[in-house]
Amino acid sequence: MSVSARHLDRVASLGCVLCRHLGQGATPAQVHHLREGQGMGQRADDFLTIPLCPEHHTGQSGIHGMGRKAFERAYLPEMDLLAMTIELLEKDRS
Repeated sequence: MSVSARHLDRVASLGCVLCRHLGQGATPAQVHHLREGQGMGQRADDFLTIPLCPEHHTGQSGIHGMGRKAFERAYLPEMDLLAMTIELLEKDRS
């Protein structure tokens, strides 16, 4: 298994970072790739990823359902969710 694949598995295993933030506990998650600084034709970096439940990822109240700007207004910026994800990954290593 590649380093990227192991990282993506670890991220998904954390559960939805937004559900955690909202006090809903760790719900099953899909991996969402942040597209920070990238054009649409470029491949997203596997290490710029956050775990989101299906609703917060692709549902009506999700980043792909609402669009990034509306999602960030309703919840938190993607970069804040990335920082929370990194913190959870660090705790998980301990």
